[in-house]
Amino acid sequence: MNKITDELLRIVSDFTGTFKGAYNIREDGGCAGRRSSEHIRLSDLPDRPGLRIDIDPDTRGETVYIPACVTKGDINDVTYNDFYVGAGADVVIVAGCGVHTEDGHDARHNGIHRFFIGKGANVLYKEKHIGTGKGAGGKVIDPVTEIFLDEGSQMTMDTVQLSGVDTTLRTTKATVKARAKLVVRERLLTDGAEAARTDFDVTLEGEDSGADLVSRSVAKGRSRQEFASRIRGNARCTGHSSCDAILADRGVVIATPALDATHVDASLIHEAAIGKIAGDQLQKLQTLGLTAEQAEERIIQGFLK
Repeated sequence: MNKITDELLRIVSDFTGTFKGAYNIREDGGCAGRRSSEHIRLSDLPDRPGLRIDIDPDTRGETVYIPACVTKGDINDVTYNDFYVGAGADVVIVAGCGVHTEDGHDARHNGIHRFFIGKGANVLYKEKHIGTGKGAGGKVIDPVTEIFLDEGSQMTMDTVQLSGVDTTLRTTKATVKARAKLVVRERLLTDGAEAARTDFDVTLEGEDSGADLVSRSVAKGRSRQEFASRIRGNARCTGHSSCDAILADRGVVIATPALDATHVDASLIHEAAIGKIAGDQLQKLQTLGLTAEQAEERIIQGFLK
């Protein structure tokens, strides 16, 4: 594992020199370290680059780490990770990604993750993205997440894009069965000429299923963000999506919600709020001795926390 990988891991996956429990470290398209645990097994997919992660039923209190790092340009890393979470399990999955380039060539990572979550299982999925390095090379991360939630299960996605990613297309698709729930908390920061698009597509199939999708973002510089969400209610269910964005400089944010209710007891809601930082917030912090730039940064940090 090289020095850049070590630095990226500390940012995106709280790496402290080692991981407790099961893990796989992906570096420049290869494996830089792997370990399974008694209840979580990691193995290569037979037909594609990537992993199969099997989590035993009723596994509780364990964490599996699958971070990926691209540390130089002229790499287009594509990986497929399939998670099979047994019934009644309660686990944390950490899947951060960092891309770095300074040689004028693009560094790309595309992670395609599929989750098959068993009855009554609970998964907390944590994902941080960052781009680092100087020069003309682009830093690109295009994650794809497909989720299949069985009856009574829940998945919570806590996703963060910190900074430095030039372009990203973040795609999440989910099918939610009876009494299951999907919760998404996305936080996104773009600056300069960066561009980001988020696509949520959730189908609520079972009785009393639910989805709560919340995106909070800040668009600075000349950056551009697009937020698109579609929730389909095909049974008695509750669905909510929200886009809350702050504009700074010449940033652009476009929100496009869609709600499809095909059942009389489907309850679906969308909210959107886009605007600049309120002047009274800035003035209040400036009276405490902060400059205008420091006040703005403090507000943005709190908003994305």
